[in-house]
Amino acid sequence: MVNPHAGEAELLVNGTPYALKLTLGALADLEAALEEGTLVDLVQRFEQGRFSARDVLALLAAGLQGGGHDLSREDLAAATVTGGPMQAARVAAELLVRSFAVPDSP
Repeated sequence: MVNPHAGEAELLVNGTPYALKLTLGALADLEAALEEGTLVDLVQRFEQGRFSARDVLALLAAGLQGGGHDLSREDLAAATVTGGPMQAARVAAELLVRSFAVPDSP
């Protein structure tokens, strides 16, 4: 089970649930893998609905890495995501929101 307050999101890959999380190391690797700009640019593309399948794949692969899973980007690209590409995009967007959300003040 994922903890949304810890920035986690769940993705079902080949019927197996994975908890995704964007750690600092995963974010650094994600930024290095982006072919277009920075993490801020990536967030803006998601906010504006201009993201690509490459963005979704890179973000989910980083989340898997940050979650401690050894499923590679190549394995993920060849896998079946429950809910298809639209669900993959929703989980990627959810992961971004949860990772960068500022907690409510007490």
